[in-house]
Amino acid sequence: MKKSILFFLLLFVQFIGFGATVDTIQVNSQFLKKKSPIVVVTPQAYTTSNDKRFPVIYFLHGYSGNHRSWVESSPDFQQLVDQYQVIAVCVDGGYDSWYFDSPIAASYQYESYISKELIPFVDNKFKTKAEPNGRAITGLSMGGHGALYLGTRHPELFGAMASMSGGVDIVPFPNNWNIKGRLGKYEENKDVWEKNAVINQTFAPTQTILIDCGIDDFFIGVNRALHQKLMDNKIPHEYTERPGAHNWQYWSISVRNHFYFFNAFFNRIK
Repeated sequence: MKKSILFFLLLFVQFIGFGATVDTIQVNSQFLKKKSPIVVVTPQAYTTSNDKRFPVIYFLHGYSGNHRSWVESSPDFQQLVDQYQVIAVCVDGGYDSWYFDSPIAASYQYESYISKELIPFVDNKFKTKAEPNGRAITGLSMGGHGALYLGTRHPELFGAMASMSGGVDIVPFPNNWNIKGRLGKYEENKDVWEKNAVINQTFAPTQTILIDCGIDDFFIGVNRALHQKLMDNKIPHEYTERPGAHNWQYWSISVRNHFYFFNAFFNRIK
């Protein structure tokens, strides 16, 4: 009996020893004027293959979150990385950056940081497929805005982009989530707000796009408006509504769909 228990424990220890690896790394940034942390999750296959290169998904957190939000709050996150054999890079976007290059805060140049510093850093340090067909970006809430914002403005970097519960039009929310701390007050900077709203960006028909939002989410209206605009402009995309609110109960399910969606994209372009 004791031998059976010991054998079981050895098997259990061996089992939990496998799987995704989670690392926290500091990235020096001139655009942010500081070191910015990222969490990088690599699949088990990353350590057992010498020459294979892996596609990368960048994950952007929401307002008040940080680089650890995804691995701490999404229970399947590491398993999904391992299942789909991708590298997940969880970005720290600050408490309320909205992933803009802020015209009024010199240390909040997050678009430039991600596009000009972070992506080259990741491609140099890890075995990535360093091309748009091997790179995707997604996020939730503020990060959903950020993912579509960066994806539309940098098609040379991202072949696929997605948003869950994204704040895809900031104009209806002039006093929320300190957007005015990044762009100035709306009534004094209407052109700047309009220019930086995702709904006003140019979506390329060649990119792969996924948008989803819960029907009880306060962002459902702006997501429906973006969906309609993309249909009017004949931009191919996938759009999903399902029961759910603005919370991790919804996002923990949504993130599974995003991994599946990006996996189909990565495999389609091989």
